[in-house]
Amino acid sequence: MNVATFLAKADALKARGMGALGSPDIKILYGEANAAGKTYRETIAADKKAGRTPHSCPPKTASLNSEQLLAHLRTYPAAVRPKTTITTAMFDAMKKRYPCP
Repeated sequence: MNVATFLAKADALKARGMGALGSPDIKILYGEANAAGKTYRETIAADKKAGRTPHSCPPKTASLNSEQLLAHLRTYPAAVRPKTTITTAMFDAMKKRYPCP
């Protein structure tokens, strides 16, 4: 999923307030974010195991909550959002948040 679609779904859910609780889009967005996080963690682990310089250097208890992720996604210009995947955005957010020394 790209950033534009993710934000559109998130904004629609937020506009529905409590009525959004039963929406299947919640599971879709949660799944997208979790899949991106999993890919990120696996990539960092593989880089460390192979002796490569990791993409970023998060602590063992690194996290990125939904508000932080949405805030990061909103930093992408509108023209770039349709071309940027959630996985790429996750990597960008973690690099910005946890740069290597």
